[in-house]
Amino acid sequence: MLKVDFKYSDPSKLPRKQAKYLAIADALRKAIKEGQLAPTEALPSARKLALQLSVNRHTIMAALAELVAQGWVEARERSGYKVVANLPIQSSRTIIKMAQVSQHFDWKFRVEQNVAVMPKVKASHYRYNFSGGQPDIRKFPFDEFKSHFSQTCQRPKIDDLSYGDSRGEAELIEEIAKYLRRVRSITDKELMICNGSQEALYIISQLLLQPGDKVAVEQLGYPPAWAAFERTGATLAAVKQDERGIDPEHLAQVFAQGKVKLLYLTPLHQYPTTVSLDISRRMQIYQLAVQYGVAIVEDDYDHEFHYDSQPIAPMAADDPSGLVIYISTFSKLMFGGARIGYVVANNALIERVAAYKMVMNHKCNVLVQQSVAKWMQQGGFEAHLRRMTRIYQKRRDFMVEQLRAYQEKGLPLCFEIPAGGMAIWLDTGKSIIGLKEKLLPQHVYLQTEEEFSRLQEWPDHFAGNLASNLMNDLSGDSSSKDYRFIRLGFAAMDETEVSQGLAIVMKNLYDVDC
Repeated sequence: MLKVDFKYSDPSKLPRKQAKYLAIADALRKAIKEGQLAPTEALPSARKLALQLSVNRHTIMAALAELVAQGWVEARERSGYKVVANLPIQSSRTIIKMAQVSQHFDWKFRVEQNVAVMPKVKASHYRYNFSGGQPDIRKFPFDEFKSHFSQTCQRPKIDDLSYGDSRGEAELIEEIAKYLRRVRSITDKELMICNGSQEALYIISQLLLQPGDKVAVEQLGYPPAWAAFERTGATLAAVKQDERGIDPEHLAQVFAQGKVKLLYLTPLHQYPTTVSLDISRRMQIYQLAVQYGVAIVEDDYDHEFHYDSQPIAPMAADDPSGLVIYISTFSKLMFGGARIGYVVANNALIERVAAYKMVMNHKCNVLVQQSVAKWMQQGGFEAHLRRMTRIYQKRRDFMVEQLRAYQEKGLPLCFEIPAGGMAIWLDTGKSIIGLKEKLLPQHVYLQTEEEFSRLQEWPDHFAGNLASNLMNDLSGDSSSKDYRFIRLGFAAMDETEVSQGLAIVMKNLYDVDC
């Protein structure tokens, strides 16, 4: 009989703000991961589970719907629910047992500075800003935040305003740690505040990489992260993607070639394609990282904005070997200029990151950190998050409606509706080389596939092995590549701006009045 470890039959004992159906979903997910239910095995009926756990049947149905949305179970008409077929449960348990008896991950450190300045066009200067990571700063509650900043200045903590711990202000660290435990299930790790996620990427690169090392990256990805890796003298090894994200089979081949020290991933909303990496692939990738001794840098840059279900917990939440380095930022919820990011890892790494930061810039802005801590303590942070999530979901849906209307007019557009994030990855059906430059004088800023591409020749035995709905043939060089995709951010503009901006984009793409 399935034994579900559900400790919260009494609603008063539920973790703060956690709905009962989510607690039940967590318990069922744990039972699946521990192998109580094998892949393809049927779950007990909702009625039986409701009786076993002494809850309403509708609560059980909500929990099962959550597991379906996250990819752990599937619903079959007239046959109930069953565990999905492609979860490597047994091998996952073996890896966890290996991690429990083996020594901790062996970090290889180095220290070398190599700074490069990379000027770029400022997206916010343009009337129609389709940049995929731009929040609508106009919606930020500046008056509310100003009151917290004023309180901080009126009653300053003098000792904290001098030099001190480069890890960050204790108040803010505590608030973020509580938030991560409650919302992202990340525990048993240390946390450090940094000047945005890019600083964390740079320091980690300097500490862990040296010339001749390799960093495995998604074939389409985040160029500033690549720049940080390459400044150490390391080289990038691009791993193929398909409609489900990074491909574990090709990743295994890259690891087998040797010298890979880091794997850089954006698993929740892959940058730039917005694809969410499913549970099965996450587990396979983690097992490969343990097998080959490769650290994973998990960049969770916009976890807050997920619309269709609860987001899948970060890989850092289930990290028995302690090899995941988790990076995130407040830039999408606040604004990039706030420079509040954080890195979460085991203490051995955080100590070295903090020591390196002290050499670079000692510490982040203390008054801003303390003000953000007060904002979080008094509930304003999550109230703003809820408000912006509703706004961005509405804007996503509006952009989807607009794009579908263009499809009905005969334009060859193809896209998947993203479950979260702040952008849509759009296949235009034709070459978009030169489109960005053509649009800038018309006050339109957008990002194109070419900006995110890391092209290389693939091994003959792997070429053509994957069918992808997201991109063309990935092999070849940039001169022969037929770039077709654009990344359309929907967060920074209201509906009128989106509609007007899209009309300009479509007219320039297809030379028709839209």
